[in-house]
Amino acid sequence: MKTVIQRVTSASVTIDGTVKSAIDGGLLVLIGIEDADGDEDIAWLSNKIVNLRIFNDEAGVMNRSVLDTGGGILLISQFTLHAATKKGNRPSYLKASKPETAIPIYEKMRSQLEKDLGKTISTGEFGADMKVGLLNDGPVTIIIDTKNRE
Repeated sequence: MKTVIQRVTSASVTIDGTVKSAIDGGLLVLIGIEDADGDEDIAWLSNKIVNLRIFNDEAGVMNRSVLDTGGGILLISQFTLHAATKKGNRPSYLKASKPETAIPIYEKMRSQLEKDLGKTISTGEFGADMKVGLLNDGPVTIIIDTKNRE
């Protein structure tokens, strides 16, 4: 799995002109799934996301996690994170899982995040044309690839 994690003061996802989900503060997590992703990737990544110390403490040092702050998580599927741009100008998405493989993994990831965070995770809609709005806080943006464990 590849993820782009952004610390936000607010984030929302709109589908067909209607806001489906929104958070007031926490993390916007864009996630790209490939066929090789499994339960071990889900458990590792969920733990990493909820415990990332990227929120400021009282001294202004990034020393707190979304778990510590009580913030929310907005989880959005994004197959384009697996874009291959080596050849030509049209990205290839061959590494991205097809919906029949990706949807169950995405749902397991959502469930694991809810378990690890201890509350409901906000989501978009898999495969929908989504409009994602956010106010990046910092800005703080972290990229994680479970295959590299970094």
